[in-house]
Amino acid sequence: MRQLPLGVQLGVSLRFETFHAGANSAAVAALEGLIREAGPPLWLFGPRGTGKTHLLQACCAQGGQRGLTSAYLALAAPADPGPGLLAGFERLELVALDDVGAVAGMPDWEQALFTLYNGIAEQGGRLVCAAERPPAAIPFGLADLASRFSASIVHRLQPLAESEQGAALLRRAAHRGLELPDETLAYLTRRAPRDFAALCRLLDELDIEALAAQRRLTVPFVRQVLERASR
Repeated sequence: MRQLPLGVQLGVSLRFETFHAGANSAAVAALEGLIREAGPPLWLFGPRGTGKTHLLQACCAQGGQRGLTSAYLALAAPADPGPGLLAGFERLELVALDDVGAVAGMPDWEQALFTLYNGIAEQGGRLVCAAERPPAAIPFGLADLASRFSASIVHRLQPLAESEQGAALLRRAAHRGLELPDETLAYLTRRAPRDFAALCRLLDELDIEALAAQRRLTVPFVRQVLERASR
């Protein structure tokens, strides 16, 4: 798997097996199908916290396991290198672009995306994009780029239902090798943010704290960490 510059790395826990699909099973199946066999670009959209980044990185991780040269890039993050950062990506077998809407209206970036799109198509590669809106609602200035993206297979991601968050958090904890007792899970789901992405970040932070303190994720320990963080 190709490692990107600027310290961009795949999250170790962002895998298909740690993603609780819920109402998004069709999107997951489409991504796994694209990994097995190249096809039209896929476009995922939805509000923050619906798992777009998780799925794009999971796609690259699984692609890498299958021997595909792959790369993930969040377009809202890199600034200094500019659109030249995309040079050569068309030679990869799988490219996942996050936050595509962040560069809409920027001529240099749009031209680079247009070149990348065409290059991937010519090489028979795979392209997965994500944004908060569908391609038709992204204000691209380059009409040819808008036309290309409009041909994507589009999947709208739905937020994870609160009733499913507990099971999803347990799955994520198990993948990290964490024991999450029932009482601690109940405490977290009562006291933590309802945004599941924020809940996952909190679990990751608790994992680090527990490792440093050589403690289990008991309710008193979690309460202590949360109180310290709120000061």
